[in-house]
Amino acid sequence: MSKTILKNCKIVNEGTITEGDVLIRNGRFERIADSISIQANEIDVKGNYLFPGIIDDQVHFREPGLTHKADISSESRAAVQGGCTSFMEMPNTKPPTITHEELQKKYNTAGQISPANFSFYFGATNDNFELLKEIDPRWVCGVKIFMGSSTGNMLVDNDIALENIFRESPCLIATHCEDESRIRHRTQLTKELHGTEVGAWIHPIVRDRVACQISSQKAIGLAEQFGSRLHILHISTAEEVKLFNNNLDRKKKQITSEVCVHHLYYNDLDYSTKGNLIKCNPAIKSESDRLALHRGLQEGYLDIVATDHAPHTLNEKSSGYWDAPSGLPLVAHAFNIMISFYHDGLYSLPSIADKLSHAPADIFQVKQRGYIREGYWADCFVADVNANWTLTREGVPYKCAWSPLEGESLRGKVLNTFVNGNEVFNANSGLTGVNSGMRLEFDR
Repeated sequence: MSKTILKNCKIVNEGTITEGDVLIRNGRFERIADSISIQANEIDVKGNYLFPGIIDDQVHFREPGLTHKADISSESRAAVQGGCTSFMEMPNTKPPTITHEELQKKYNTAGQISPANFSFYFGATNDNFELLKEIDPRWVCGVKIFMGSSTGNMLVDNDIALENIFRESPCLIATHCEDESRIRHRTQLTKELHGTEVGAWIHPIVRDRVACQISSQKAIGLAEQFGSRLHILHISTAEEVKLFNNNLDRKKKQITSEVCVHHLYYNDLDYSTKGNLIKCNPAIKSESDRLALHRGLQEGYLDIVATDHAPHTLNEKSSGYWDAPSGLPLVAHAFNIMISFYHDGLYSLPSIADKLSHAPADIFQVKQRGYIREGYWADCFVADVNANWTLTREGVPYKCAWSPLEGESLRGKVLNTFVNGNEVFNANSGLTGVNSGMRLEFDR
């Protein structure tokens, strides 16, 4: 019978920090107490902090069809190095995940090679509505609708199709909200005014704030009309924050939201140094937007912090602005970015655990994960929150082998990561080679 005791922890969980020991047996948290003394494998945490495992509700791991950029094995290994113990992956692969056969292939692959727990979105199109109705909500994180085209064209722009999806979806609907007609108009206008030789600074002008607002308002209107369970991804403007409510009981919210770490970290002035490396959809916008996103997160209007991890090769990113794909790799560094905000006085450690772990567990109704609770699956990580280190090219854990954070001083360091009670990463010895990830189950 497998038993591990994490000794001398500062446990960050459910709004508090408590000191004590944690007993893990057969993959679950069995006991949390001031002191535990039984015969078991002991790991002395030495007064460092124990956090519930991060649940990232939006990643792109590029498998199948785009594995020169990333794959499920490489990016799930990167994830656990950053304390991410569960991920929900997007459907815009080649072929896209828009049939039950393609969805099952992803689950089969992840079950063999992922050290992190996993779920995969079923992708909506203009004409696969009947397939959506067959989804088992207990085993699929959600239906993804691209209401604006992004990397991989899965645009849903037929109003009848949208109404059918919002009316009949058996599980949560997650949307990418940008108005496609406005983006096309502004793309044409920008090329006429500036030609083809422009830099990434123009990205938030092409894919502007109004495009986001129009689309988010439309999605919310559909959800309210049909009583749908809606989750809007990667909010990027001050105006959108005002579309949500800050009901503290998020379990009762019909409409929830996500903000990504790069929209909290960068502003449009950073295009001058980062260029296409931070080109993403929706675009990183102004400093006033960035500050409004922080306020929205602090006050409960925005619910979840995620990464929208979306790797491309450095060669692809080195193309001119119009040809460079959108997206940046961040799944291993959400914790570091949030800890930098902690040191800036913006968030407490319990609030970081809440937005990275508790909130996605609540909003997606993930079964027995996202908290350090007796009886729950033992997904957690140990971190030195005061560590200060610099990310080098050699230290980038992603298959694409680059990061927009290279050369920057980062705060916080993950020391150990546990998935289903198994240590899958140790900062001293690296990845353990244990692929103990499980398919996420949902209480629906």
